[in-house]
Amino acid sequence: MRMRPTLSWTPAEDLPPGSTDPEPVVDALRSGGVLVLSGAGISTESGIPDYRGEGGSLNRHTPMTYQDFTAAPQARRRYWARSHLGWRTFGRARPNAGHRAVAAFGRHGLLSGVVTQNVDGLHQAAGSEDVVELHGSLARVVCLSCGACTPRRELAVRLEEANPGFEPVAAGINPDGDADLTDDQVAGFRVVPCTACGGILKPDVVFFGESVPPQRVEHCRELVRAATSLLVLGSSLTVMSGLRFVRQAALAGKPLLIVNRDQTRGDQHALTRISLPLGSALSSVSLRLGIPVD
Repeated sequence: MRMRPTLSWTPAEDLPPGSTDPEPVVDALRSGGVLVLSGAGISTESGIPDYRGEGGSLNRHTPMTYQDFTAAPQARRRYWARSHLGWRTFGRARPNAGHRAVAAFGRHGLLSGVVTQNVDGLHQAAGSEDVVELHGSLARVVCLSCGACTPRRELAVRLEEANPGFEPVAAGINPDGDADLTDDQVAGFRVVPCTACGGILKPDVVFFGESVPPQRVEHCRELVRAATSLLVLGSSLTVMSGLRFVRQAALAGKPLLIVNRDQTRGDQHALTRISLPLGSALSSVSLRLGIPVD
């Protein structure tokens, strides 16, 4: 039986509740040089659920691990059947007010960069440039044998051709683009190989149980060192891939600001935590800064 590949943590009881006043975020952005670190919570208003918030997908869904994916053809069949169906919905998601506000802050020179834990590409779709995709992107597919990288849309066409009439009804869609399907619904689904070498194809994302590439981590560390402050948007900071940058900023004495509906694993390091929905909070910030959001 697969175990849930997640870390658990106990929220601190001695921390004050989150504020509803975004003015500290306004002040930080006015000073410039803000590095944004975003998580799944910024995309929920685009119809993509998060992992751990209210109604989060981890309550019903165990994400695919790298070890399972590489070990068994049945696991890859299950993943690609569910992901293929989820891609139809996931690929139609559009940026929300939170993504558009971040893009506007960048255009006005208030940000030093954007690092996202999301794999949905919505920051770029909103107009943000030079986004570091910490966990990769569902828009790309990589071959585990030859390393060839191809667009996901090309694989989607091949999977449609290999599985005509594949139209199961999913119970839900998850932040990794994986649809909730039963084993019966995925039985018989045909997985296609790499067109270059016949190898195993994998989405170009960091699965649970897989490490973020070291050069990508170091690039993010450089961004933290260069930033004047760190603004966390919609991340519980449960996993170390994002929490390490919060700890780095705290050790360097850089102000940390968090906008998230629920408590996070980094709250003890924060100058402030704004407990508001991302879209309304960032729209309010942009209004106070006099920055129009497209």
